[in-house]
Amino acid sequence: MTESKLRLRLPAAQLRRLLPLLAALCVLLALWLAWSGWQQLRDAHRSQALQQARDLAVQGTAHALQQQLDRLGDRLGASALQATLATGDVAGAAAQLKAGWPRVEQVEILPPDLDAAYTGLPQTGFGRLAAAEAALEANAPVARIVKDDGVRLVLAAPARAGDRVAGVAYVRLPLALATQPLQGAAVADDSYLALRQGNYTVLERGDPALATSAEALAAKVPGTALRVAAALPDETVGAFGLGAIASLVVALVLLGLALAAWLALRRGVGAGPVVAADSASAEPTLAQALQQAPAPAPAAPVAVAAADAAKPGPVRIERDIFRAYDIRGIVGKTLDIGVAELIGHAVGTLMFEQGLNDIVVGRDGRLSGPDLVAGLVEGLRKAGRNVIDIGMVPTPVVYFAGFQLRTGCGIAVTGSHNPPDYNGFKIVVGGTTLSGDAIVDLYARIAEDRLHTADAPGTLAQREIGDDYVARIAADVQIDRRLKVVVDAGNGVAGGLGPRVLEAIGAEVTPLYCEIDGNFPNHHPDPSEPHNLADLIRMVERLDADLGIAFDGDGDRLGVVTRDGAIIYPDRVLMLFAADVLERNPGAVIVYDVKCTGRLPGHILRHGGSPLMWKTGHSLMKAKMREVEAELAGEMSGHFFFAERWYGFDDGIYAAARLLEILAAHPQAPSEQLNALPNGVSTPELKVDAPDGDPHAFVERFRHAARFEGARSSTIDGLRVDWPDGWGLVRASNTTPVLVLRFDADTQAALERIQATFREQLLALKPDLALPF
Repeated sequence: MTESKLRLRLPAAQLRRLLPLLAALCVLLALWLAWSGWQQLRDAHRSQALQQARDLAVQGTAHALQQQLDRLGDRLGASALQATLATGDVAGAAAQLKAGWPRVEQVEILPPDLDAAYTGLPQTGFGRLAAAEAALEANAPVARIVKDDGVRLVLAAPARAGDRVAGVAYVRLPLALATQPLQGAAVADDSYLALRQGNYTVLERGDPALATSAEALAAKVPGTALRVAAALPDETVGAFGLGAIASLVVALVLLGLALAAWLALRRGVGAGPVVAADSASAEPTLAQALQQAPAPAPAAPVAVAAADAAKPGPVRIERDIFRAYDIRGIVGKTLDIGVAELIGHAVGTLMFEQGLNDIVVGRDGRLSGPDLVAGLVEGLRKAGRNVIDIGMVPTPVVYFAGFQLRTGCGIAVTGSHNPPDYNGFKIVVGGTTLSGDAIVDLYARIAEDRLHTADAPGTLAQREIGDDYVARIAADVQIDRRLKVVVDAGNGVAGGLGPRVLEAIGAEVTPLYCEIDGNFPNHHPDPSEPHNLADLIRMVERLDADLGIAFDGDGDRLGVVTRDGAIIYPDRVLMLFAADVLERNPGAVIVYDVKCTGRLPGHILRHGGSPLMWKTGHSLMKAKMREVEAELAGEMSGHFFFAERWYGFDDGIYAAARLLEILAAHPQAPSEQLNALPNGVSTPELKVDAPDGDPHAFVERFRHAARFEGARSSTIDGLRVDWPDGWGLVRASNTTPVLVLRFDADTQAALERIQATFREQLLALKPDLALPF
């Protein structure tokens, strides 16, 4: 060794002491990776077995039902039965149809106009009527699961006498004919299979705890309204993101390293490598430094007196931002990061009291969103809740994530369709959208300082959920023919996922204003205002597209325009949805809000459903749906809530997918189908600035002061007055300080008369009220 060079060796004894630790670490990692790989292989095998069982159940059910449908068709076509029908002897024809049919329970031939069946509702049965209507519409035999003296399999088909429809054949059979293939399927206890029609589960096998996630693997039974849903527990995530084979390979490599370390320990270890260092820059090694210098004393903790810490001033929170079905305010005036933190703390406290730990948070494209999310997350974590931030997504994707990630809780930070300086919070706790007193209670908790602070803050994780959302919808909805669609997102947050979903289900999509911009530079993202649809109408006409679709600012509302430039208001779109849902769910309750057309309940009844009018408001509608177990609900504002095949929350993007599915299933052009829906003369929602900025107080005074002769009044939500030929409505908006009015009638003359009557009553109460009619 010279003065210019130093030879440094790691002592062999030190390296020898590290080898057992290295070998043990390699063995532990190898075991973990091997277990992970084995679990992934097991999951793959279990998934393959379940999908095979599902497909066999689908094939078996389809074969069993087709046998019965073919039998019905053959018997109806028999010459002897045709001759009996030609004489008008429907009872004799029914007896011939039933004779010799194994396991048949009941056979009827209903009159082709079905008037008696409608008149006798509900005793005559919604299910039987809906099956008959479906057979007439399809002009072919159909199979349905209905409630008729219990749950039964029924067949229905037009009964013809030559070219004339003499009636509708209705055949009731045991349910077991439809469920036997699934009953005999091999289903493990830790997996799940179910036969479903709409939102009704006919039969389920396996672990019922997996039922809520089963639609992702659902497969339709061809030629029927049935499907077989399937689910498995969450799959094992590979260690370090490795797949099954990669995990096993790395485990073998690590075992080899452990063996090499053990053999080196047995042989003994030679001297370490020689390292040369220049004397001018030589510094002690780590080992030398530890030998030469005493260990430094640990730093004493610095105590910060409470008086020395910076104390933020009190946060002012306004009672008025806590609305009927969400929280909404003006950024910089009634809403800021401090208010968001208090709201998060209050929601976290409510979750703590209910034993709920995890919550999803997402936001729309407004410029204030990131700051409000930061405050909200801070408050939730202060209450000890674990937050999953899914980033900038439409509001329905936040709801979807609550189901997909099994949190049951979510908050969408969104101003919806309000002006750019508005923002707010739509809140779900324990699967329930907060509204009314539950919203007010959050304010009371804050005002009374009844907030829970956890010993340790909750966690924060980021998660991308958009791909799962697209895949879930595309797995259930695929359109029968390619439709050309223009999508106008109004620069709202639906501009990202909306076109993706419609392309994934088979549509040709042209985006319009789909770049997300919280300033909304092109037009306001509110499809309920006709002038906001002007550019969409022009683009549909210019491209000769089949349809125009519009979303609001956060993607939970839908607007529709046709190729010929007609705006199809949501209450008429709800007619189309209701008829489709009732085909698979006879007798189902369909909920609609007070702003919907008077022609809607009759349309629902004619399709075998139960119409129910209720208050406007997304959270109020969802609560009513759960109460009455409705399959579908809709609002004039464009909120649609599907419980059938979906989760029951309002979702404009999913509603658009279901609309295209219905339109593509028929040979007529979409415009022809939509324009054929029952229609009259109506106004859009008319908005009037409320006197003194308090719409609720004005509506309350109007309800007591107004007098409408010869009409029926409803005070479910505001004041709706119905005449035999139309109706009018005045209600208070729950999101902005305006009155909302709408008028609907059979003729233009009736509409003008009803508007004049309302004008007289309104001006009698407030002479300077600026009315737009």
